[in-house]
Amino acid sequence: MQYQGVLSKMRTELGSPIRYYLQLEEDEISMNDLIDQELQLSFQGYQCLNCGKKKKIYRQGHCYDCFYKSPHVGDWVMRPELSKAHLGIEDRNLEFEKEAQLQPHIVYLALSSDVKVGVTRKTQVPTRWIDQGANEALPIVEVPNRYLAGITEVALKEHLSDKTNWRKMLKNEVVEEDLEVIREQIEPYIPEEVKDYYYENEDEVLALDFPVNQYPTKVKSLNLSKTPEYKGKLIGIKGQYFIFEDNTVFNVRGNEGTIISLEV
Repeated sequence: MQYQGVLSKMRTELGSPIRYYLQLEEDEISMNDLIDQELQLSFQGYQCLNCGKKKKIYRQGHCYDCFYKSPHVGDWVMRPELSKAHLGIEDRNLEFEKEAQLQPHIVYLALSSDVKVGVTRKTQVPTRWIDQGANEALPIVEVPNRYLAGITEVALKEHLSDKTNWRKMLKNEVVEEDLEVIREQIEPYIPEEVKDYYYENEDEVLALDFPVNQYPTKVKSLNLSKTPEYKGKLIGIKGQYFIFEDNTVFNVRGNEGTIISLEV
């Protein structure tokens, strides 16, 4: 069976294990069903997820021009503290920014390598945690807009990391920590204007179960633009990564906008 299309991040469903679906053109492929099978990935070019033109991808699935014009990838996306829609100030498209920023957001703890703090829209729970390959996650606060989530993250990352070590995450080298204890320890560092939104003990830690038969002992990242054809046995999926038997890993989200063919 052969499929072809433009990569975008896999759709996920919470379960035990989590289920992954890769969408290529009109096909939605259940990737869990392909674990333990030989797959061949082939590079076919690029297509910007925003303008649809076959232009080289610059970042986040966007060509150079779209990356600096599209409201979907404004600076406030990666740095929520820069959000200004609550003030009525436009970055690139105020209508879009109001819709995206002026909705409930969660600041959370996640355990994917070390303990990290992060921000996500409430509607993206637990998708965000799945995409990061978090073994466990726990909300800290729920706030009404992205700006308040951003300033909370800025305050807390003085005491915790806001990054995932993706190599450790893929090797499942995860520290053992009690997220509920850490949440209590960092409560004093939450900004004053956010303290009323702090979760008490109403949320339990969410444990996530990934479909991985065997974790790699070392990690070799596959770059299809440099290695245009690759064949290997799929043995697991974690975060947005395919994990192959020879320790090769392929970041689906990191290759958004790449046109591939997939042969099973």
